[in-house]
Amino acid sequence: MTAPSDAPADAAPRSGSKLKQGITGPMLFLFILGDVLGAGIYALMGTLSKEVGGALWAPLVLALVMALFTAGSYAELVTKYPKAGGAAIFAERAFKVPIVSFLVGFCMLSAGVVSAAGLALAFAGDYLQTFLHVPSVVAAIVFLAVVGALDARGIRESVGSNVVMTIIEVSGLVLVVVTVGVMIGGGGGDLGRVGEFRADVSPAIGVLGAAIIAFYSFVGFETSANVAEEVKHPSRVYPRALFGALITTGVVYVLVGLASSIALPPSALGRSSGPLLAVVGATGVAIPTWLFSLIALIAVANGALLTMIMASRVTYGMAEQGLLPSVLSRVLPGRRTPWVAIVATTAIAMILVLVGDLATLASTVVLLLLFVFIAVNVAVLVLRRDRVEHRHFRVWRAIPVLGIASCVGLLTQQKPLVWLFAAIVLVVGVALFLIARLVERRRRDS
Repeated sequence: MTAPSDAPADAAPRSGSKLKQGITGPMLFLFILGDVLGAGIYALMGTLSKEVGGALWAPLVLALVMALFTAGSYAELVTKYPKAGGAAIFAERAFKVPIVSFLVGFCMLSAGVVSAAGLALAFAGDYLQTFLHVPSVVAAIVFLAVVGALDARGIRESVGSNVVMTIIEVSGLVLVVVTVGVMIGGGGGDLGRVGEFRADVSPAIGVLGAAIIAFYSFVGFETSANVAEEVKHPSRVYPRALFGALITTGVVYVLVGLASSIALPPSALGRSSGPLLAVVGATGVAIPTWLFSLIALIAVANGALLTMIMASRVTYGMAEQGLLPSVLSRVLPGRRTPWVAIVATTAIAMILVLVGDLATLASTVVLLLLFVFIAVNVAVLVLRRDRVEHRHFRVWRAIPVLGIASCVGLLTQQKPLVWLFAAIVLVVGVALFLIARLVERRRRDS
């Protein structure tokens, strides 16, 4: 993986951007780390144990490798074209077909907005009820309003909040590992379980099946592409932050997986809806129950904030490219944040909260994200012929090919119902695209 030497590494053109470049390398690292870690890890181990048994580390390592393939393509394209909009901009440059660019961006928008709505409902559920008894829907809407306000205040303030929340979130996972270490030191736990697989499934099939689940826990790194225009010296810092965050996440996941299988057998992990809480409880270390509820709340809030930042920047970037109404590209004069895009995406998330049941739609969005990843991996190959004046990261040609293969493999594991919902979402996207084109044509003719 190299970068061409025809210009200084940080010479990427920044002129013409309406957004403020306020994200430093460490802030970007924590942005990606916080988004990838997310809230899923707090329930992941129970699901993985049902698929693979005690060897929870194996599917996590495989999923990390699969995620790194597509991350390599993102690193090249983001440093080559450091503009808000992410995958939609890459697709526009590579394929030059407006509807393809629109649908790629629309898939990202769907993922961001629906995920934010789901996280808002999770925030307002049992975790919040531990501390405050309020109607869940009301709490979720208020929560989204606060997240939107923080997003509109400024990217530096938003990412700064992420720094604090990510540190707390990671500390909870470290706490799991430390308490199991204390358990081992006292002669407890079973180290032999880390090499045990399900007896009724071959290890290869079990690891692959679990890796499909584990892969979703690494999704989130793609949101960083949508804040590239607000990063200082993206050609230099983006690859380091991206790969550093993914590898750090992988290490944390593997340690948590090892700790979980040592502390509890797969059957006990699989029965628990809060497996990490059960793991800490099994160690005998006195950790208050409310503490993990608080950490989970912070993890969910962090995920919602980063997801809404992504969704608003995708909207802004698509509006800048003429794929959405130009009003969505307006920014606050002082804060230089895309306030109309923030208001629009927040409002849609609030409407989805009112719907309530987002389980099937969330699964559909994951499927759509795989289409986005395929488009990005293909785009990096197509755009090899496009030369830019600044120096940028360059990935080995085999990496995007492997990225495409891994995404296709994951697509084959999706259920028919999810494919049906994905088709419905795409039809809605095509309809919105045609409406937007018609409105724009009438505006030009008037």
